[in-house]
Amino acid sequence: MSTGSAQPQLKITPQPLDLEDPRLYINRELSWLHFNARVLEEGEDQDQPLLERVKFLSIFSSNLDEFFMIRISGLREQLSGGVLEAPSDGMTPSEQLAAVRQEILLQLGRFSECWQNDVLPKLRATGIHILRYNQLQPKQRQLLRRYFSREIFPVLTPLAFDPSHPFPHISNLSLNLAVVAKDPERGECFARVKIPDIFPRLIRIPGEEMVAENQQLGLTDLAANNFVWLEEIIAANMNLLFPGLKIVAAYSFRVTRDAEFEIEEDEAADLLESIEEQVDMRHFGSVVRLEIDQTTPEHIREILTRNINLAPYQVYSQGIPLGLSSLMELTRIDRPDLKYPPFLPTTPDPLNKKESLFSIIRREDILLYHPYDNFLPVVDFIREAASDPNVLAIKQTLYRVGSNSQILEALMEARQNGKQVAVLFELKARFDEENNIEGARKLEDEGVHVVYGVLGLKTHAKMCMVVRRDEDGIRRYVHLGTGNYNPVTSRIYTDLSFFTCNHAMGDDVSDLFNALTGYSRKDSYTKLLVAPRGMREQILRRIDREINHQQTHGDGYLAFKMNALVDKACIQALYRASQAGVKIDLLVRGICGLRPGIPGVSDNITVLSIVGRFLEHARIYYFRHGGQEEVFLGSADLMPRNLDGRVEVLFPVESSRLRELIIQNLLQVNLEDNVKARRLLPDGGYERLHPPPQGKAMNSQEWLLTHWKERGSVLKG
Repeated sequence: MSTGSAQPQLKITPQPLDLEDPRLYINRELSWLHFNARVLEEGEDQDQPLLERVKFLSIFSSNLDEFFMIRISGLREQLSGGVLEAPSDGMTPSEQLAAVRQEILLQLGRFSECWQNDVLPKLRATGIHILRYNQLQPKQRQLLRRYFSREIFPVLTPLAFDPSHPFPHISNLSLNLAVVAKDPERGECFARVKIPDIFPRLIRIPGEEMVAENQQLGLTDLAANNFVWLEEIIAANMNLLFPGLKIVAAYSFRVTRDAEFEIEEDEAADLLESIEEQVDMRHFGSVVRLEIDQTTPEHIREILTRNINLAPYQVYSQGIPLGLSSLMELTRIDRPDLKYPPFLPTTPDPLNKKESLFSIIRREDILLYHPYDNFLPVVDFIREAASDPNVLAIKQTLYRVGSNSQILEALMEARQNGKQVAVLFELKARFDEENNIEGARKLEDEGVHVVYGVLGLKTHAKMCMVVRRDEDGIRRYVHLGTGNYNPVTSRIYTDLSFFTCNHAMGDDVSDLFNALTGYSRKDSYTKLLVAPRGMREQILRRIDREINHQQTHGDGYLAFKMNALVDKACIQALYRASQAGVKIDLLVRGICGLRPGIPGVSDNITVLSIVGRFLEHARIYYFRHGGQEEVFLGSADLMPRNLDGRVEVLFPVESSRLRELIIQNLLQVNLEDNVKARRLLPDGGYERLHPPPQGKAMNSQEWLLTHWKERGSVLKG
């Protein structure tokens, strides 16, 4: 199965080739939509447990919301600003907007078909019923009306729209009802009622004792898993909000607003307060999408589009409930038979010993692969540092920590115990700003030195350094990772954690922290590759080195695993390497601007994407280097935003045993996946791989769940 809209077959002239040719590049926005199509495929996959399919449908919907808030709004700004500089693929903003709308409509059609005609009936067959209000029994409606009167009614605020009442503000991603009523004196009236987000979107139907009535609906068991949509309860009881009027109809609608914002950091006296103000303004950004129920009559649609100031192409009409990211609520149902089998993360042998983490790290470097390995050692590293009397200081970067963070608690405890604690807290982590502001204030209240990032950059690097007085002197213990310091996401993202007390690595991390918290123009490091100063150049230099090895010895090989590949200079370097005969395997989960398989350009490059139970998030860069293998791990994708607009770190794995573990049991296993992997085609579409007829099925994530724990004994440097 191929996903993504087909594009004309490329006809590239023989060498010498112009690597500036726009036909050699896949549009970023379309590539992202193709990624979301692969998420949708997981929701369509009949082999998935049913509630896991629901989860993927929810993620697809949530992803699409973010795409409109950030990417579509960005394209519209380019269009209104008359941006003339085209991306590598050459598409103008207007061409991109037209192409993405076409692709989105196709995907929404698939989504609707999957939910309405496949997943919903299967949920019903397993005893999970999402009913329309008109399907309920009179007693159930009576109980829901009582619930509405007691719980929901006091929260609602109907807002009229007429010459004396201006059209109300519609906040970002809010679900609303456009209510049409008839007044005995004034005739037809229009009002808006916002669906409050303080209630679950799916309301359990009360009266579980009414077995007899439930049986009439075929609800013979698991009555607690019968639901009705919140907006339907409100619409059915709307007469309580408009006494004396006749309710004609109520139609669902939803708007999406521009949620991207820029801070003039050099003009902001208080960065924290400036970001806090901008987060609040997200509800007031320009509208980029209107979603409406497909039964909405034309005159109601016209009222909405005219007052929200939208063009017809910005309206999306749907025949299913709007805003289905809320389907994630269903995954909380206690039905283990409809979910992935549970698993227990492992702890590698070196960490199972009852001794200080610092003693273990002094003996050997430690590598963890989450979620297959427990994240607890990362938390314990900071906890132990907080209470160890020999620890003098802790320095850490934080990007997305989540709420009720154990990491923050440990850092505050360290400060209470008299340690010097400095945290670079990136407030500009998109959609986590509020959590981060709250966390930063907690740390500041405890006396922690908090720095809010670097002027003009996002700090995305994942670093923690503990300065400890050992018997033989001061030593720096370092944790470096590919993912956030977030125990919750560590259970669903695949990420690598690395512990070391290597002296040169400690020097580099110390220098980088000093550059982040103070004034420094240091742009070269002994071990680390650091963006924005030098990372791209170091990667390009290593690709060129591989080309030289290929030309001299014929053994050039590169394997990169990342979330996204967009940077033009890196893509062109990979094209040059392929033209020289270097074999290149790329694992790119999301956006990929490179076209593989073009004769004379990229016929030595394969690109795979894996979308599965866990979000593939680790970044690994492997250079064969004529047998003197190099492996770098870190936080950076090959995108201009990472290489030019963020503080990023890639760090080397110098232990031959750990390098081999990464190459053979992470990269190679992923590259052998023929169950969840999709292969990128030259036209920009993807085809799903399948096990050969007589061959072995390889689901890399399932393999790692079974086999990674067996590798604990080799986690030594």
